[in-house]
Amino acid sequence: MLEYKGYVGTVEFDAEARIFHGEIVNTRDVITFQGVSVDEIENAFKDSVDDYLEWCLSEGVAPEKPYSGKFNLRLSPSLHRQLAITARRMNLSINNFVEKAIADELSRHQ
Repeated sequence: MLEYKGYVGTVEFDAEARIFHGEIVNTRDVITFQGVSVDEIENAFKDSVDDYLEWCLSEGVAPEKPYSGKFNLRLSPSLHRQLAITARRMNLSINNFVEKAIADELSRHQ
């Protein structure tokens, strides 16, 4: 994975075409890039991010920010109830409980 200005790109190699191609994965906007060497794909990735940001500026459109920190979560009513009760018992908000649970789980898998 590549990272630049908060944007994350993945790269794959097409053996038949003998070219690297990539896509920025943390935005709904489609931003792609390609190259034939590691240096070229890294530069193309950065150029694509810069081009996207420049295009947004020229069009007066706010660029999509990668990971705002907000997401919606749908739970069954019984799980929601259990979550609320457990968070309350731990003197945590539901948000803090979920954030802690996710952080704990992620640290186990890194």
